Amino acid sequence: MVLISAVREYIAKMLQDISGMKVLILDSQTVSIVSVVYSQSELLQKEVFLVELVESKSKESMSHLKAVYFLRPTSENIQHLRRQIASPRFGEYHLFFSNIMKDTQIHVLADSDEHEVVKQLQEFYADFSAIDPHHFTLNFPSNHIYMLPAVVDHSSLQNFSDRVIDGISAVFLALKRRPVIRYQRTSDIAKRIAQGAAKLMYERESGLFDFRRTEISPLLLVVDRRDDPVTPLLNQWTYQAMVHELIGIQDNKVDLRNISKIPKDQQEVVLSSEQDAFFKANMYENFGDLGMNIKKMVDEFQQIARSNQNIQTIEDMAKFVDNYPEYRKKHGNVSKHVTMVTELSKIVEERKLMSVSQTEQELACSGGQVAAFEAVMNFLNNESISDVDRLRLVMLYALRYEKESPVQLMQLCNKLASRSAKYKSGLVQFLLKQAGVDKRTGDLYGNRDLLNIARNMARGIKGVENVYTQHQPLLFQTMESITKGRLRDVDYPFVGNHFQQGRPQEVVIFVVGGTTLEEARAVALQNATNSGTRFILGGSAVLNSKRFLKDLEEAQRITRSSANAV
Repeated sequence: MVLISAVREYIAKMLQDISGMKVLILDSQTVSIVSVVYSQSELLQKEVFLVELVESKSKESMSHLKAVYFLRPTSENIQHLRRQIASPRFGEYHLFFSNIMKDTQIHVLADSDEHEVVKQLQEFYADFSAIDPHHFTLNFPSNHIYMLPAVVDHSSLQNFSDRVIDGISAVFLALKRRPVIRYQRTSDIAKRIAQGAAKLMYERESGLFDFRRTEISPLLLVVDRRDDPVTPLLNQWTYQAMVHELIGIQDNKVDLRNISKIPKDQQEVVLSSEQDAFFKANMYENFGDLGMNIKKMVDEFQQIARSNQNIQTIEDMAKFVDNYPEYRKKHGNVSKHVTMVTELSKIVEERKLMSVSQTEQELACSGGQVAAFEAVMNFLNNESISDVDRLRLVMLYALRYEKESPVQLMQLCNKLASRSAKYKSGLVQFLLKQAGVDKRTGDLYGNRDLLNIARNMARGIKGVENVYTQHQPLLFQTMESITKGRLRDVDYPFVGNHFQQGRPQEVVIFVVGGTTLEEARAVALQNATNSGTRFILGGSAVLNSKRFLKDLEEAQRITRSSANAV
């Protein structure tokens, strides 16, 4: 169940069976799908000398090139293709689509191919971005739509659901599996997606999903981001999650152009566990250990550099020239990680994140409402704390104590509004409407279920190893319930009459509204325990607190304007 290799195999198959010089033509979404698993140099090795977007208006004839199209089967892409085939620029056209096509689309393309340049048309089910072996995203740009009730914007919600169903079905087609499907009972959007996926896999395209049965069917579990609104609001202290939280990662690339004095070749760097051994070994390490490991890497590199300075004979020189590409690569890698960690340290210092994060973790993990109120109020009065950090602290307090101390929560909200004009708009109340205690299924704070209460007491007695990484996402409990066969049917019903017999060995958990890299780390660590169940995590986007708040603000704006229009 490894996603990256599944997508890589599809792309390799597309390119290696077509000999000669090629142009690869992609759309805005398949660009991401290809770029996270294939580097430019690997494309060159497959004789791809040009990459273009399908909407490009170029008219230049290149009949010596063979065109390989890899597109999502959308009506816009079919229209672009129809026009391009009707007046061909390239010698041959090889068409690959990332998901199931409609018969009408195939007919439209066949009718347009008057010059008979189309050599093949195939479906290759890579309709998702495989950012890590066990983690995929659909990179949905309007991710806030999942928060809107169907009455507000029915067609956008339908488009969102359709895209998610497409992505999930492609994952299972790539894995050659048909799952039993469960969903979070309290979420309308999770139910809609789960039922839509079941209809596709068991009715509309049942022949396509008719793979050799495994003894125990895999499980698809569809959950809602709003069941755990705490995880995307927290600061992160492990390498990959921290980079995404403080700088931002898009398609495994980090944009460093805003950092002063950065060399030109380091303005955009790739952070991929497949292409960078140091990153693979350290992506889940905490910030303290990471600093020590980077120092070790720098020391090792300096030793190599010193031995290269000691060139005395022709043989030494020849050896240096042979090893130079590897030396350059190492140099680039060392400076990339040093730059990254230096920048992270600077942001932590500027935003006083060590003290902010300690309070965040206490709000997420341990009780004590009086101390929590005082701590958050002190941060609201502290001039050196940024507006967004104040907002996140009030939100974390609100999620924890909305029922316990409504009066004090109102005091914090009023103080927040007086400190920061931007947040007068009741965003905290909107978050509670979306993801407050009455809306959630899971035991987010470990205080509903006797087993969780006992576990929290045990953790409190033993103490925690690291105060900054003591929080565990709700997903951790969900995975534990699945591996122990304790996921309650009443909270996570099955779709249709396809039930699970025994404990599943393969599970895909899809989070409507987006995943976090803290959750991806929890999945990687769970898979490393060899519990007999392998998990894959997927979502409509990869969140950090900035993206989560932006989605919240956008959903609030649309909800308000639709209420005013009534």
